Amino acid sequence: MRKMAVLAAGVFSLVLASACAPPPPQPSDEKVVTDAYMTAYTWFDNTPPGSLEISNPVLHAKAGGTGTYEDPVTIAVGHSLETGKDVLDIPAGTRIYVPNVRRYFIVEDTCGDGPTPENKPCHSRAKAQDGASIWVDLWIGGEGGTKSSTRRCARKVTTVGTAVFNPRPDYAVASGGGVIHGGKCDTGYGNELLTK
Repeated sequence: MRKMAVLAAGVFSLVLASACAPPPPQPSDEKVVTDAYMTAYTWFDNTPPGSLEISNPVLHAKAGGTGTYEDPVTIAVGHSLETGKDVLDIPAGTRIYVPNVRRYFIVEDTCGDGPTPENKPCHSRAKAQDGASIWVDLWIGGEGGTKSSTRRCARKVTTVGTAVFNPRPDYAVASGGGVIHGGKCDTGYGNELLTK
C-alpha cells in the first residue's frame, strides 16, 4: 500500500510540474538583421511634400502610428516596377522592430519615386552604405514642427544597425507616440534587444 501511495504522489508531482511549466517555445519567422541601413522620412519630404500620404496602407490610411506592436509606425521600403507591377522589397504589412528608437514599424509605404524606382537607393544601393544588406526608411513625422529640427532628427535616426523583421510582440517600446513627439527626437537607444 505504501509503495502505491508514494508512486501516486510521484505521478501527481510530475503532472503538477508539467501543468505549471511554461509552454515550449514556438517556431518563429523572426529575423534579426544587424546591418540594416535605416534612414528617416518626414512630413516635409514625403511624396507629395507636406503630406501624410502612403502608397500601401495596411493599418493606417495615412502615415502614422505610435510604435507599439498593436499600432506600429509606418515604414517605407524599396520597390521595383521592372516587371510592370509594383513589387515591394518587403511585403506590405510586415512588422519591423528597431531597437535604436524602441518602436515597432509596419511596411505601408514605398521609398523611391518615378517610373524606375528599382534604380533608386532604397532598392538597389544598401550595400553602398557601410555594406548594409537592406535599406528601410522610417516615418518620423514632423508635422507641426520646424523643418530644421525635423531634419536634425532624421540625421540622428540615420544609421546602420539592428532591425528585427517579423518580431515577437514583447520588445521594449519607448513612451510617447512616434519618433518625434512632444518636441523631442526619441532615438539613441542602441542596438540591444530588450523585452518589456
